[in-house]
Amino acid sequence: MNRDERFYAFIVAQTSRSRSQFRRFSIRKSWLKLSALAASVVLCAALYGVYGLTQQAMHARIEQENNRLRQENERQRQLLKNLENRVDAIEDASRRLSEMSGVSTESEEGTDPHGAGGPLVVLDETAIAAIETRAAQLEEDLKAYEVALRERARVPSIWPVVGGEVTDSYGVRGNPFGGGSSEFHSGQD
Repeated sequence: MNRDERFYAFIVAQTSRSRSQFRRFSIRKSWLKLSALAASVVLCAALYGVYGLTQQAMHARIEQENNRLRQENERQRQLLKNLENRVDAIEDASRRLSEMSGVSTESEEGTDPHGAGGPLVVLDETAIAAIETRAAQLEEDLKAYEVALRERARVPSIWPVVGGEVTDSYGVRGNPFGGGSSEFHSGQD
């Protein structure tokens, strides 16, 4: 078998002002090929390692973003559920208050009854804003019903004493403490 005895020669020249120095390095062609192959294998392995690390980092970043989005989604679901519960509670309370106070309510024809089933409706920010607006409106209605109930509670509907009689009514009357003057009486005795 023939051995390849060819060499590559590298000459390195080092010069200074006073003298020059030459060095010669000889490397067999087979060793140079082997070194180039080993260097390319190491370079490929390093590049593959860097690629793998960047892929891992990207995967971790995407996973972290997915987790953040899942948490945000869950938070939005909870917020929506709380708003819907609040709206339902306010609607129930305003319905009871309107029944107790005798105030007529608006007709609810055309509104969807709750719990009727149907396809899932995914709500976005505008739907949440609409629910919040409706909740605020219902809270205002609830306050108005409470004011109406308080007003009705102030007006007496029965005699304060059984068998009592009206001694002085509302308006101008004679001064009960003497003197011939008259005074305005704002109550009813």
